[in-house]
Amino acid sequence: MQPEELKATFDQQASGYDKQSAKIAPIHDGLYFLLEAVFSDLPSEASVLCVGVGTGAELVHLAQKSPLWNFTAVDPSGAMLEVCRAKAEEMGFVERCHFHEGYVESLPVKGVYDAATCFLVSQFILEQETRSAFFHSMAQRLKPGGILANSDLASDVGSKVYEELLKDWLYMMTAADVTPEKLAQMRVTYDKHVSILPPMTVAAIIESGGFETPIPFFQAGLMHAWHAKRASSIDE
Repeated sequence: MQPEELKATFDQQASGYDKQSAKIAPIHDGLYFLLEAVFSDLPSEASVLCVGVGTGAELVHLAQKSPLWNFTAVDPSGAMLEVCRAKAEEMGFVERCHFHEGYVESLPVKGVYDAATCFLVSQFILEQETRSAFFHSMAQRLKPGGILANSDLASDVGSKVYEELLKDWLYMMTAADVTPEKLAQMRVTYDKHVSILPPMTVAAIIESGGFETPIPFFQAGLMHAWHAKRASSIDE
């Protein structure tokens, strides 16, 4: 799926995205709980880049936990970003947020962020070289030693383990309204439009983008998460 097609898809999903995500809320809760530990050493007035922020679940969590942090929310979907902005306004922290409709590569600033989040985003980049460049664009915008927290779907798709995990994952995603037809449709989407790679391969791609060795800190089903510090020297 091309970037504009992906953007259009998320534009269409924006109004109901949170309702769909609520089906796997326990997984997100666990990820965000551990994210607090990953970011525990950040400055009291940290600047955090949220890439592919969607409707802003991780931004809301961090903003509530750290009332002096500032955020840059990046997403190509204007509809998703508007939902995120509405939440920030309703919860009273919109003044601490900058909203950028577009891609991280189009952010004009570099080397200014203490940390970045990127959850379930890079998996939509099918070419590994382009995926590495995507991580490099985030590394460029972090301060030396800045921390990236990234999650993606990951598995060895040729293994029996993947077949079982995928079955469980798709059932969970569809929750009570699961039908054989819906499961088959989602499987086709994953096969065509999501680059599910072995966890070690994803970690290697992150590292090749300008980070130190990624540390796995969370897994639930097909979702894996890593944190990694920006390498001391990267190509600008």
